[in-house]
Amino acid sequence: MEKAPKIAVMGGGSWATAIAKICLAQRDRSICWYMRRDEQIEEFKKYGHNPSYLSTVQFDTDRIYFSSNINEIVKKSDILIFATPSPFLKQHLKKLRASLKTKIVVSAIKGIVPDENLNISEYFHRIYNVPTDNLLVISGPSHAEEVAMDHLTYLMIGGHNRDNAKLMAEMLQCHYVKTSVVDDVFGLEYASVLKNVYAIACGICHGLKYGDNFQAVLVSNAIQEMNRFLNVVDEKQRNINESAYLGDLLVTAYSKFSRNRTFGTMIGKGYSVKTAQLEMEMIAEGYYGTKCIYEINKGYQVNMPILNAVYNILYGKISPAIEIKVLSDLMR
Repeated sequence: MEKAPKIAVMGGGSWATAIAKICLAQRDRSICWYMRRDEQIEEFKKYGHNPSYLSTVQFDTDRIYFSSNINEIVKKSDILIFATPSPFLKQHLKKLRASLKTKIVVSAIKGIVPDENLNISEYFHRIYNVPTDNLLVISGPSHAEEVAMDHLTYLMIGGHNRDNAKLMAEMLQCHYVKTSVVDDVFGLEYASVLKNVYAIACGICHGLKYGDNFQAVLVSNAIQEMNRFLNVVDEKQRNINESAYLGDLLVTAYSKFSRNRTFGTMIGKGYSVKTAQLEMEMIAEGYYGTKCIYEINKGYQVNMPILNAVYNILYGKISPAIEIKVLSDLMR
């Protein structure tokens, strides 16, 4: 019998913890787990749960090989699932010396590499020479907090190589996670960034006390804006109404677990960007994604009034009340 590939989870946050929980749902499996801080690993081993994130989830630590040495984890593993916030990815990879060329690299990161303005899969391909066939993306409406509670979750695995994508889909499927496979890698990645931007917009409007009527119009316009961008950046047959696109947008725009909506709400209530970030103590990926997509779109010139409004508020320091009033006049 062929030996099952060894999975490694790369990151110590809430989404990394949720993915580790999914991977260990099959009782005959063990995993490797890279965390940057040794003290987090020691506490995890001592108490049987992540001391910093999703601490209600108990793990059988005998089935987990922990290490803060990224090279050790890479060498021991066949499949690497990266679930670190996009602003910290380069920092995590600084110490990487082991080759990724023969590894299946899976991005569970819903962001873009800042400064590079590259999707995660594109970054691994260009900088670390990972073959395109070995690059996969996990997407779909999937708050870590609900995964922690075994709530039914649907994930979409995007891959250029369908066999690799199907393998990953099978490994992630369990009694509360259903999976499907598509070849729209870039579409999934860009959609996962844009939905965060639009969730910030929804939060800003909520903070400004715009009602549900306007929020519905805003989200309706957002999915159209996303579709326009995706069709220009990567022209491919896709159904924008599928859960990995529209579904992920909806859950991020409306859920109480949405960091980006929470961040936007604080901005709408008058918090500065820095104050909102400090009070949240968690990363709102959409803050960084807004700037990245805005800069990328300079080359494409897609009509994106919602993206532009969020950028003007976060980076141009335009009053949220003024900017959203201007935006509302463009909504239909």
